Amino acid sequence: MLEIKAPGLATTVQDLGRPGYYHLGIPLSGAMDQLALTAANLLVGNDANAAGLEAVFMGPEIRFTENATVAVCGADLPPKLDGEPQPIWTSFAVKAGQTLSFDYLKQGARAYIAVTGGIDVPVRLGSRSTYALGALGGHEGRPLQAGDTLKLGQGRPAAAGRSVPEALRRGPTGSPVELRMLPGLYWHRITEAAGQQFFADTWKVANEADRIGYRFKGGAPLEFVPREQPFGAGSDPSNIVDACYPYGSIQVPGGTEPIVLHRDAVSGGGYMMVGTVISADMDLIGQLQPNTPVRFVEVDMAAALDARHERAAILDQIRQHLS
Repeated sequence: MLEIKAPGLATTVQDLGRPGYYHLGIPLSGAMDQLALTAANLLVGNDANAAGLEAVFMGPEIRFTENATVAVCGADLPPKLDGEPQPIWTSFAVKAGQTLSFDYLKQGARAYIAVTGGIDVPVRLGSRSTYALGALGGHEGRPLQAGDTLKLGQGRPAAAGRSVPEALRRGPTGSPVELRMLPGLYWHRITEAAGQQFFADTWKVANEADRIGYRFKGGAPLEFVPREQPFGAGSDPSNIVDACYPYGSIQVPGGTEPIVLHRDAVSGGGYMMVGTVISADMDLIGQLQPNTPVRFVEVDMAAALDARHERAAILDQIRQHLS
């Protein structure tokens, strides 16, 4: 069992999500950096989809009441065991009575804590992930609080000291960070010059960056192609009557600040979308801190599929290395 002595800033139980209900308005949820959670689970001998903890910017303080193997992947949020530093992207042993805590964040935004057996909370709609906006899943449908206790599932402890090679530790690189995107169904609603400027500008992550969506600021406002607004659409040129929102879609309310919709986003609404960030780059968004410079890079479907295959290959290499 895990005893939460301090919850951190926003720590939730997450697995790889609950696909299949988006058409009903229930989002995917799950880890924002899916590769990092998968790697952490593999390090401790769990299935890739086992539930772990997602810690944002600040780690929790956790007392263990039983022996376990632990791994922390994703952001460089250095773990400590009874005050002694432990490596990230590496499994380490924890004994009953010991306390796991964390030092200050050095890089990235979200760290994933996997424990032998996984976090044993009830399965809701096929997942243990927390969707806090809908009070669904996880531990009582909310972020963790001091005094919470979490049960662990049955698992076979993996050896301590197993590590993911640095070459396979994926995260945002470069400045600005490049996010690849496919222009979307409503791209024709902006002028050609506005589209070129959108890709030429360097944007920065705004403070409004969470599990629902990441807002970006600093680029030039979009110029819209004039038209008579259809019945039912709002007066703003970025309004449409209604549409479904794909995971990763980019809406630009008022044409000023793009918002990339993430794991807990709503599934539809009345803002046009200029495009969609490719699936292979969605993990990277979850590791972006506020004020990080970003550029959107146009790609076609073939490039998007190649990137998806490359990401899958990294996961295969991690599995092979740890098998």
